[in-house]
Amino acid sequence: MRESILTIPITEVLEPQDNECNCPLCRMEKMLEERTVEYIMGAAMMEPDVRIETNKLGFCDKHFARMLKQKNRLSLALMLQTHLDKISQDVFESRRPLLKKDKRIDVLRGYERTCFVCEKIKWGMDRLTRTFCECFTNPKLKKMIEEQPFICLKHFRLLSEIAPQYLSKKDAENFAITIGDLTNKHLQELYKDVSHFCSMYDYRNGGKDADWGNSRDSIERAIEFLT
Repeated sequence: MRESILTIPITEVLEPQDNECNCPLCRMEKMLEERTVEYIMGAAMMEPDVRIETNKLGFCDKHFARMLKQKNRLSLALMLQTHLDKISQDVFESRRPLLKKDKRIDVLRGYERTCFVCEKIKWGMDRLTRTFCECFTNPKLKKMIEEQPFICLKHFRLLSEIAPQYLSKKDAENFAITIGDLTNKHLQELYKDVSHFCSMYDYRNGGKDADWGNSRDSIERAIEFLT
């Protein structure tokens, strides 16, 4: 695969960074989330097509919290205004009691399950993860993938599932070996650090000069890797 405008976001996340999470796909997801929140809190909230989507999908609690941290509270208020109005029309306009078999139950259930930001992130990740796999055929980008600190468990599973769709049999096998080595190596390091953390609670390892090594934040790093 030749480098092009499609590979720019991949190159960005593969470059060495001092992020808390060093999984490149986690960085990709974070990048998409930040850009989507900035987009929806900016001029996009005045676009009719976008407002129709936000009225229909709403937002999850995580992304409502992210939006609340933005400076433009008016954008959020305007979106809430029309979103609340749509719920009112869909659920309460008929004034009938809401009972178990009422179709409005499904409408409310839908509001609980959908989020405009989550949908945009999924749309972006579907396309960028395909490009990420295809970048393995570019020698420069392949080397950058091989040099990643690790790939978290969730994204290791995702890449393992989709790689055969976009790579030749030989490339898919080599790709699987590469990402498997990155994930397994980090898993073993985490196991070692968590085990060392546990061992430090043995009275024989205590004292002011106790050597905790890299284990002090091993619990947080293990949870981050797993989730």
